[in-house]
Amino acid sequence: MINFKNPASIFMFALFICIQVTAALTPYQAVSAQSASEIIERMENVMQGESSYAEMTMTIERPRYTRNVSMKAWSLGDEYSLILITAPARDEGTAYLKREDEIWNYVPTIDRTLKMPPSMMSQSWMGSDFTNDDLVRETTLQDDYDHSILREEEYEARDVWVLELIPHPDAPIVWGKVLVWVDKEHFIMLKEEQFDQSNELASTIEFTNITEMDGRTFPAKMTMIPADEPDHTTIMEYEELDFDIDIDPSFFTRQNMKRVR
Repeated sequence: MINFKNPASIFMFALFICIQVTAALTPYQAVSAQSASEIIERMENVMQGESSYAEMTMTIERPRYTRNVSMKAWSLGDEYSLILITAPARDEGTAYLKREDEIWNYVPTIDRTLKMPPSMMSQSWMGSDFTNDDLVRETTLQDDYDHSILREEEYEARDVWVLELIPHPDAPIVWGKVLVWVDKEHFIMLKEEQFDQSNELASTIEFTNITEMDGRTFPAKMTMIPADEPDHTTIMEYEELDFDIDIDPSFFTRQNMKRVR
């Protein structure tokens, strides 16, 4: 899912590598000896951190119009995240909260906080090609899928693993499988393909503009392309990204959805 995976919607567990073993191997040998699950875990560690703050702009491109949505996002581990819409004016103040097993949406125009049922997680988020689950991730690549390495290849002039992820039978996931391209050097995701239950390609997410953000190599741009509507795209671009910020669970409350700015 993208784990488009944005820092507010992608969650992870830290990966510890034995220093003695790594020191005894060449860099390629060290990483190639890892399992698919270890690759996914390290990728989520690199791209998420224990906590994060981000400022982003989402551009929704349609044949007849283009719409921009600006937002701020905070996350803590895999249990807490908060997204605040800052523009356009008609959506300013709208907020989305994940706190443990609950997901909430604050709508300032009616001053109401609504709990989002699981049935809404696969619906479009803010009119984009992303779903509610993509942005406030209810599932995780690490915990809700079985992982395997399909092949190794070159993609966009980078050496990558191509991993296949099959969702667990009891996971609330609509996809039949997900393929991800992971850069061997930096453990960042470069591409994700999502397939439906009939094994047909449903959407592609491309991760580009690889740059340095808060001391990490990171893809600053994500582009979502639906397979059945190639003239529809949603682009998410990071303007600011800070990892391992000082934040605790008390920040992620329904009351704070109304106050945070």
